[in-house]
Amino acid sequence: MRQWTVDAFASQPFKGNPACVVEPFDGGWPETAWMHALAAENNQAETAFLLKTAEPGRFGLRWMTPTVEVPLCGHATLASAHVLFAELGVGVETLTFDTLSGPLTVKRAGEGYEMDFPVLAPHRIDVPAGLAEAIGAPVLEAWAARFVVAVVDSEATVRGLKPDLNAIEAICADETGERGNVLVTALGDAGGGYDAVSRFFAPGSGIPEDPTTGSAHCTLAPLMAEKLGRGRLSFHQAYPGRGGDLEVELAGDRARLRGRAVTVVESRLRL
Repeated sequence: MRQWTVDAFASQPFKGNPACVVEPFDGGWPETAWMHALAAENNQAETAFLLKTAEPGRFGLRWMTPTVEVPLCGHATLASAHVLFAELGVGVETLTFDTLSGPLTVKRAGEGYEMDFPVLAPHRIDVPAGLAEAIGAPVLEAWAARFVVAVVDSEATVRGLKPDLNAIEAICADETGERGNVLVTALGDAGGGYDAVSRFFAPGSGIPEDPTTGSAHCTLAPLMAEKLGRGRLSFHQAYPGRGGDLEVELAGDRARLRGRAVTVVESRLRL
């Protein structure tokens, strides 16, 4: 059985967010405990597992972090589509993935791919007590969906964060009733080439900091679209030493996420 490591939301190796993608299974899912064990062994933000169906362009898709199964993951969906198109030569125009978040589609878009995801719009909340101290910067606005969104004053502030992950997990889990995660964002600097910059700290999902979080932009995009007055935006996630880029276009209750991907490892599992 083969496995690929793909840098998603990247145009060159060692950028964006790495995800492991396991060769599609045939005839049924393996045991969930086995998938959790392999994801922990890989120790990437997500390992993607695919299941063949009777349709050549339709697959089951599940995502595992090193500690939990997640309901939605952008970069590992992008990586899965890249493996099916570029490594396995699946000859369809559009891939459909059956997931915990419903059917998701991915198609080629220029040198990259376009994913169709549900919008997960946030609602405004009071700044939770202790959040500014936990992320290490004053919070101008706070919003919540499946995670907390903290708006800060500048791109420089986002890039310079040194958060307290234990405090983030406790505060954000209490606020959302979900796993304790936070996205910190600001408008991008003038001339920087993107509309907003962010970092995503996910201790509640077993990930201290995620390099590029596609699904989080289903929440960030409607927030920034309202601030900037337009529905097509470019984003940069500023994980130190890597960074990833994507474009999001809103279409009603759907978000079209566009990005590129690069295969960096092909391996064979001795299992």
